[in-house]
Amino acid sequence: MANRILIVDDAAFMRMMIRDILSKNGYEVVGEAQDGAQAVEKYKELKPDLTTMDITMPEMDGISALKEIKKLDGNAKVIMCSAMGQQAMVIDAIQAGAKDFIVKPFQADRVIEAIKKTLG
Repeated sequence: MANRILIVDDAAFMRMMIRDILSKNGYEVVGEAQDGAQAVEKYKELKPDLTTMDITMPEMDGISALKEIKKLDGNAKVIMCSAMGQQAMVIDAIQAGAKDFIVKPFQADRVIEAIKKTLG
């Protein structure tokens, strides 16, 4: 059975890029969200195996959404997506429970490596 993944990013183009990489590698994208608040709702509804989460988003940022998701599900697997130069935020995200992070612009092999490692 394909692993079910939720993609969270405020940029439609970035969501499309990740969706493309994932589906080409046999993963099932079960949903997408464009901000942290939506991400938390979608997580409750879809219960994905893994979530890719952008850090900088309107409404609720990725780190706040990560904390909310971890409250709902202590075993949630979340990989953060950050732009270059967001090292401090990445450290906050890892401390809040993120399993790994990938840097934009996405490189397919790095995305897949992070997902395989996180899903075990």
